[in-house]
Amino acid sequence: MSASNAVDGTGTGGNDPAQPPVPAQGKGEGGASGERLVLFTDAVTAISITLLVLPLVDLVPEAASAHEPASKVFAGHLDQIWSFLLSFAVIANIWREHHRTFSSVTRVTRSLTAWNMGWLLSVVVLPLPTEMIGAYGRDRFVAGFYYTVLLVSMVCRLAMLRIVKTTPGLLDENDQEPGKLQETYTESYLNVLLLVLALVVALAVPVLQYYSLLLLVLPRRVLLRGRRTR
Repeated sequence: MSASNAVDGTGTGGNDPAQPPVPAQGKGEGGASGERLVLFTDAVTAISITLLVLPLVDLVPEAASAHEPASKVFAGHLDQIWSFLLSFAVIANIWREHHRTFSSVTRVTRSLTAWNMGWLLSVVVLPLPTEMIGAYGRDRFVAGFYYTVLLVSMVCRLAMLRIVKTTPGLLDENDQEPGKLQETYTESYLNVLLLVLALVVALAVPVLQYYSLLLLVLPRRVLLRGRRTR
């Protein structure tokens, strides 16, 4: 019996020196797994979406110290409440889309991690233009800033989808639906184009600022209709 086939005292076989060590399952470049990256991303997103409400919480002691009625907290700060609800819905939606992207990812690469950090940066920054909307209202600079942050988020997601789509071995082979990834990539690509259009509309027609975000509903409705037809 050769030494490479010998069994040690613990009952486990020795490693063949000619064979490279097998990397741990779920690990990618840099030793990070898809699950760890998703957990980290979820934690940062939860903190960011929580920060949105803090400016509204600060309004309560301000109103109380000024001896204003409790109803003034709402009636006197409708812009802040509107911006909070808008960004809450936006972060909830882009988090849901991110979850769809990583639902079957078991391994990550350095490039995938880098684009994910770019996506996280946009989520962390979003409370800033949200507060600016409440303070400055329908200001074009603020609208441009807000839409640019969203565009960064969508471009990063599109890049992550492309990496997942073109890099073998990142997805769980037992959890792949034929055509699902391509459909998600197409939807993300259309969303980037429509967000650019929404930005143009928001800057050109101030009364439609932020309402133009409703354009992003179109790709999913079209793809769902096409899926039902097939």
